[in-house]
Order: sequence, then C-alpha cells, then structure tokens
Amino acid sequence: MMLDRRSLILGGLSLPVLPAMAAAPVVATDVLGRTVKLAAPAKRIVLAQGRQLNALGLIHPDPVSILAGWGSDLERQNPDGLARYRARFPAINALSLVGDGGTAAGFSLEKAIALGPDLVVVSKSLAGTRRGPGDLVEKLEAAGIPVAVVDFFLEPLRDTVPSLRALGILTGQQEQAEKLIAFYEERMRRIAGRVADAKRPSVFIHAHAGGYDCCMTAGQGTFNEFIQAAGGRNIAAAMLPGATGQIGLEQLIGADPDVYIATGGTHLAKLGGLVLGLGVSETDAAASFAKLLGTPSLKMLSAIEKRRAFGFWHLFNDTPLHVVAIEVLAKWLHPERFADIDPAATLAEGARFSAIPLDGTLWIAAAPKP
Repeated sequence: MMLDRRSLILGGLSLPVLPAMAAAPVVATDVLGRTVKLAAPAKRIVLAQGRQLNALGLIHPDPVSILAGWGSDLERQNPDGLARYRARFPAINALSLVGDGGTAAGFSLEKAIALGPDLVVVSKSLAGTRRGPGDLVEKLEAAGIPVAVVDFFLEPLRDTVPSLRALGILTGQQEQAEKLIAFYEERMRRIAGRVADAKRPSVFIHAHAGGYDCCMTAGQGTFNEFIQAAGGRNIAAAMLPGATGQIGLEQLIGADPDVYIATGGTHLAKLGGLVLGLGVSETDAAASFAKLLGTPSLKMLSAIEKRRAFGFWHLFNDTPLHVVAIEVLAKWLHPERFADIDPAATLAEGARFSAIPLDGTLWIAAAPKP
C-alpha cells in the first residue's frame, strides 16, 4: 500500500533530512580579463584601497558588513565621506587596516593575508606596482586568496561598467549592480548623443586649484576622459604623458583655453584653495571660488575674464558617479545642447544607490560680472 508523506508524519515515522543546498559558486571577469571564482558570494573582503568603498557602497546596502579589512587611504582622501560611513555603520571603526593602499609601499601584503579574506579587491594601478603587472595579484593567489582587479580611475570610461559588474557578482549584489549600470549607461549615451557633432572648446583642468603652485593638471586618463566625453578638448593632453602633472603658468597663458575648470575638495580648506565636497555649503564654496578666480595670474586668462570658469569636486575622479561630473561638464561646454538637463536631478537619482548621503556643494560656476 502506498503511503503519502503526510501519513508517514502522522504515523510518527520520520523522513530522512536532506542536506541544505550549498551556495552556488560565483564567477566574474575583472578588468584585466581574469576569471575570478568564489565558492560563494564574498563575506570577508579586503579592500586594498579604502577608496573602493565609493563603489561598493553603491551596490551593497551595508558594505561594511562584508569587509574584513581595508586600506587607510580613505581617511586621507575623503574624510567627509568616511565620517558619513562611520555615522551610519559604526562597525567600520573595528575594521583591520592593511596600510595605505593609495601607494605601492603603503599596502601590506602580509596584513592582508593574515586576515584570511575570501576576496581581495585591488585597483588596476596598485595591481601593477610590485615588480611588474600582476605580481601583487600572483602573490595573493599563491597564498590561496582570490583577487579581483577593478578600476574607476585610470580608464574610467572603459573600466567602470566591468568593475561594477564584477563587484556585483562577487558580492551577491548583481541585481543592484545591473540597475546602477543601466543608470550609468543611459546617462552616458545621452551625453554622447548630444555632443557627437559639436565643436569642441579647449579646456584647462586646474587640479587641486589654489592649494599648490600653478598648475597641476590632467594629462591622460581620468579627467581627460571626462572632458572628451563631455565634448571638449583638454589642452594638457598633448603636454603630459601621464595621468597628471605640472605645466607652467606661461604654458597655460599661452594656450589661453576657452574654458577654465578647477577641481577642489575639503583637503584644500587649510591651504586656501577651492573648497567643494560633501557637507560644504554653497556660501563657503562660493567664497573660495571667488578667491581663486581673483588670483592675479589666473585673471590673465580670457576664460576667467569672460566668466567661462567653473569648478567641480576633485573626488569625482574615483567613483562610478563620475557620470554626474561628465554631465555637468557637458552642460558647461555646450549649454545650448543641455538646456533641459539638470545634473542635480541626475545626482539625486544616483544618490539613491548610495549607502551614505551625498549632500554638499559638488560643483560651481563663476558668478556673472557685476
């Protein structure tokens, strides 16, 4: 006679207990084209550079909960953002430090290995700093630790989407990552469509403006890619072989760019430079920008004389939300083509992904002449 499961239970008989289904392995491809395989989504991550929390905090509701350790560079690079993380996720204060991952010598391979992580996330720049590309990665993997190489700095327009996709898969947050990618790609396509046939004004990016001797600027990579995507032409791209460098004031005055753009941050407050960023009021930002534009040497530029002068937060240079900075740039360079576009609305939409609030003055334009 056949008995169903209910009759077996009612008869006091027990059925064998099936083992719980094991978590399925996850497989992702990082920005170096490497295959990264984990037995399950990562729960003990070491961020070789603390600044990668900028991206992880856009795809995970509690990014601190999946960290075993991280680099201390966020304290130096973005103290205001770190303060917001500390306020919302106090557990961040107990995380082990693996040195300052912002430099080759700063990252401690030994400390990272000792934490027994199930994944180490390394930037592309750091991955190539120990005796040639891949050496740091190879040492971690030799210790049995999976490594994912991501990047939002060196070649952001190429590497942002694959970096987000890899992080999403490896942390079990693929759905959220894909939503962010869809937002990012839609905004980038909109910008590209509007500037495709536009005449490109010449642009000078004054990095860390007002805080150091003139003039630190962008050559290849990050900000140069921002300018190109926004429909401009970076005057320093032909002068500098690397991502950043210094050009002389005479070179700048001789080039006399159509548009002057400064980058600023709270790290420049004590140096008397342009102050922009999280928690910065419009009043403080405007005062620092007016002071910068009043610098006698800079006043010789026709872009400043014509009020074609602007500024944005320097730390847009290492977050997927750089799409907002590119939209702002495009609106400055081609106001007639972006009259209906509101970058503040784009930031608000992007901020919905963020684990921390993104309040503050993140960009500014020169006030009209009196």
